[in-house]
Amino acid sequence: MRVFFSLGSNLGEKKALLDEAVSSINRKVGKVISRSSFYETEPWGFQSEHSFYNICCCCETTLSPLEVLTVTQGIEKEMGRKKKSVHKHYQDRCIDIDLLFCDDAVIDTERLTIPHPLLQKRLFVLEPLNEIAPTMEHPVLHQTVQELLAALRQSSKPNKE
Repeated sequence: MRVFFSLGSNLGEKKALLDEAVSSINRKVGKVISRSSFYETEPWGFQSEHSFYNICCCCETTLSPLEVLTVTQGIEKEMGRKKKSVHKHYQDRCIDIDLLFCDDAVIDTERLTIPHPLLQKRLFVLEPLNEIAPTMEHPVLHQTVQELLAALRQSSKPNKE
């Protein structure tokens, strides 16, 4: 199974932390087969003086989606992540690893939602994801990453009068 991740960091040595997280994914989840460039972005959903670095990567794994979630949450904890965001109350963090897609699986449980329910609303996810998987189709929205990114960019443009 191919698993796509979005990773972000806005505290500490951000690029080094992202590199470390990708290495951990490669060791513990499965072989990383693609990785985007770094994207510097503003915080989304909360105020902070610290900008983020974001990347996306893809790995091949034999783990189930829930096993992948458990392993990546363990990686976050090992790297110093204190707690996940709860009820959309976001905060600064040294590392954040989100599962975006697990092939074309659609999962909606209390613990895991795949595809990630907000990916189509986040430039900081779609821009690096488009770099590594522009033709990946969202299994619920039936649009490619490239199409989702174009639509989000269009809707983000200020209206001219």
